[in-house]
Amino acid sequence: MVTVSTSPQTRAYHHGDLRAALVDAGLKALESAPIEELSLRALAREVGVSPTAVYRHFPDKQALLAALAAEGIEQLGQYQQAAAAGTEGNSDAFGATGRAYVRWALANPALFRLVFGQCRDVGPSIFGDNLAARLLQDRALHAVGGDAAGAQRLMVQAWAVVHGLAMLMLDGQLPQDHALIDRVIDPRTLFTR
Repeated sequence: MVTVSTSPQTRAYHHGDLRAALVDAGLKALESAPIEELSLRALAREVGVSPTAVYRHFPDKQALLAALAAEGIEQLGQYQQAAAAGTEGNSDAFGATGRAYVRWALANPALFRLVFGQCRDVGPSIFGDNLAARLLQDRALHAVGGDAAGAQRLMVQAWAVVHGLAMLMLDGQLPQDHALIDRVIDPRTLFTR
């Protein structure tokens, strides 16, 4: 006698990097659900492993959230770097990275909120040691001729503007309008002396 199961099947886990698979599943889950609804057990089901297998890589939800935030800030930096690659001069690149910051936030609202909700290392590089922070630091240092104090001031100003604009748009206080992003983050008019 042959029996056929009618219960839904979970996808079998067949690759070698469970941690990466869980992070990918977590990022995908953030596209459609709020952070609060992320569950280690649900991610285990999504990748087709037992819940105990998840705990070998992430002892708790906070550890998973930290890994997702780290991946998010890396994605943001790559997005900003790509935006700056097609520009000429530091001023245009500075503006392009700022506009990319806001656009990435609008495209990834839950991940954006997670990235900066998990950010605890505010210091000389503003939001940690990552590509996005290094791009900001490099552009600011170049803009002020290598003056460290001036660069720190400019970094805070620039971050405050792009982060503030992103949050205002995400919270519905301003429309999510790409022309508005271009007008607000224009290196010809922003921080002029």
